[in-house]
Amino acid sequence: MRVALALPSPLGDEHAAQALRHGHEVVARATGAADAEPLIAALRPDALVVASDPRYLSARVLAACDDSGVRLVAVASSDADRALAASLGLVETVDASSGWSSVELALGGAPRPAPVGAPLGHGTVITVWGPGGAPGRTTIAIGVAAELAALGRGVVLADVDTHGASIAPALGMLDESPGFAAACRLAGTDALSHAELARLAQEYRSPLGGFRVLTGIGRPSRWPELSGERVAKVIALCRTWAEVTVVDVGSSLENDEEISSDLFAPRRNAAAVTAVREADIVIAVGSADPVGMSRFLRAHADLLEVSSAREVVVVMNRVRATAIGMNPRAQVEQTLSRFGGVESPVLVPHDQAALDGAVLAGRTLADSAPRSAARLAIRSLVAERLTLRHVDPQ
Repeated sequence: MRVALALPSPLGDEHAAQALRHGHEVVARATGAADAEPLIAALRPDALVVASDPRYLSARVLAACDDSGVRLVAVASSDADRALAASLGLVETVDASSGWSSVELALGGAPRPAPVGAPLGHGTVITVWGPGGAPGRTTIAIGVAAELAALGRGVVLADVDTHGASIAPALGMLDESPGFAAACRLAGTDALSHAELARLAQEYRSPLGGFRVLTGIGRPSRWPELSGERVAKVIALCRTWAEVTVVDVGSSLENDEEISSDLFAPRRNAAAVTAVREADIVIAVGSADPVGMSRFLRAHADLLEVSSAREVVVVMNRVRATAIGMNPRAQVEQTLSRFGGVESPVLVPHDQAALDGAVLAGRTLADSAPRSAARLAIRSLVAERLTLRHVDPQ
């Protein structure tokens, strides 16, 4: 890869040496933002590694990279550096203390549209729902986000489950300060912006393509922070921040709380109901066993009453002969068709060893077990069943 550097010494010297060791060609070393801009236009390197410092990084440098199709990786040494990168809409920001290895990981990822940057017209919202009983909603949500990112989409994954948020621990992330709850608080005061979303979201890095994560509440008692109005505002802003927003929600879509005499009281299921109503696509997840399918068929009718999505894609998870008998695929398809009128469900094979390994490593299935049957089924779901809008910057 042809790489240009715009870094102060001695960091620039260290990174230049490491870049050469990793087989890259260092085509130029800029001494500042004014120097970097003409170099980009003249040399058109594959990537620019730049210090996230006003002396080196500016909106003009970013525009020059966009005009020339040059990938930009910012190196941050402080909170001020990270704030500068976020204000410019940069997602690929690495920590200076981690050395060239983090830069190499960023350069090795598939080029993709950044979820933060020029405002998008109208991104796609995909809500992943399933009935109670742990059918694997979070597994499917993480898998869908990972596969979309691997296809070059700019993705944000939001955990809106008010009963048992689990995306953060599944991906090995800290959840002391839940990003989605913080976004809701800011939305409640009309203070939420793209820059704030970038600050609150954690980044999952992958050579296949990373994505941003708004983690969920660690304690179910915090559910009042996720009111329906706030959730709707956050999702609406995510549409203009990310090409695709994948939302993981809780199971209950009941509105029984509405019989309360206090019409303004918060409702625990409002977050899930709102996320389903705001979705362009709903992925309805069920467990492929007698109990799981019974739960799914009862709850699926409630989902259709709430959702106005243009697509509802049914996914039956953990398909295995030991739970449902011989020829499990045919058994599942016939049961759903006969009792629920559901045709052509997506079937995800049971692969417990691969899932256990992914959770243990805090990685996606695509990263930890790329040949897993479950991973391949989710990849097919994303490639063949999800119809996404084509989004152009405004």
